[in-house]
Amino acid sequence: MPTVLAGSYTPDTGGEGVGLTPLSLTGRAFTAEAPAVPASGASFLAAHPTLPVVYTTHESTEGAVSAFTAGAGTVTALGAPITSGGANPCHLTVHPDGGWLLTANYGTDTLPGTVAVHRLDAAGRITDLIDVVEHKGSGPVAGRQDGSHAHQVLVDPAGRFVLATDLGADAVFTYRLADGALERTAVNQLRPGSGPRHLAFAPGGDLVFSADELSSTVTCHRYDPETGTLVELSRVPATAVADVPNQPGGIVASDRFVWVTNRGADTVAAFRVDGTTLVPLGETPTGGTWPRGLTPVPGHLLVANQHSGTLAALPVLESGALGDPVATAAVPSVVCALW
Repeated sequence: MPTVLAGSYTPDTGGEGVGLTPLSLTGRAFTAEAPAVPASGASFLAAHPTLPVVYTTHESTEGAVSAFTAGAGTVTALGAPITSGGANPCHLTVHPDGGWLLTANYGTDTLPGTVAVHRLDAAGRITDLIDVVEHKGSGPVAGRQDGSHAHQVLVDPAGRFVLATDLGADAVFTYRLADGALERTAVNQLRPGSGPRHLAFAPGGDLVFSADELSSTVTCHRYDPETGTLVELSRVPATAVADVPNQPGGIVASDRFVWVTNRGADTVAAFRVDGTTLVPLGETPTGGTWPRGLTPVPGHLLVANQHSGTLAALPVLESGALGDPVATAAVPSVVCALW
């Protein structure tokens, strides 16, 4: 598999990228590992847990997902794109058992957010669309929360529940997955107007952190692995940069630290986990504009600077703070990366 696979918006989806760009990160430099691969609106990437297969969303109102084999410096389509089960798919993940692909469809102004389940065969190909669940809900932020907007779907560390954030409904929906069917077990209502975008679990699974796009905050929640429910414990501003409209994007958590990208401030903010409180450690400019995806790699965090079209590697210091970018690659309209 390529060391790094970057995903980007393409001209048909409002961007300037090709789709998938294989890169290597060695020392202080990115190098092209293979030619870029066309993939419409590749807004998020996920890897199969045991196979050399990666999956991408194709973010458009038609909505599709597809699979690619990745290895020996090549990336090759594994079958044709298939409907994502909704409009504007923006996140996807593979269940730890390797048998199911889960996709969050953001929806549109008139179409609700949905979460879809596809079956994966033994080779990792996407086969049947097994289930689609529709979210309902809204929030107080006009124009952004007039309806539901699923933004992320992930499996909890114990593999027991599927969680789906909904930016429009200010909620995290909890499901059980059984034979490809999603059974809703809880609706975790978060602060009105927060707009939860992505979650990141701390190792151990008892704490989960949310990047709140609309309130520009980071919230620490207690997670109950027996019920899949969340309880807010504390929250902090995502950035200390004043007088700049800001939207948190990607979020990563370790056992001691949390990092979040800030679109507007154009920084990555670092926090130390102190019990159930986040202590700011400072912010590092990303060397570009509109930092969206955040990807951990050994010793670094990769930041996808969407508007400047650069993928940057920021070193993680022992303190949890980040150093200035040590490597940058030009990837037009880059929004995510997979290592």
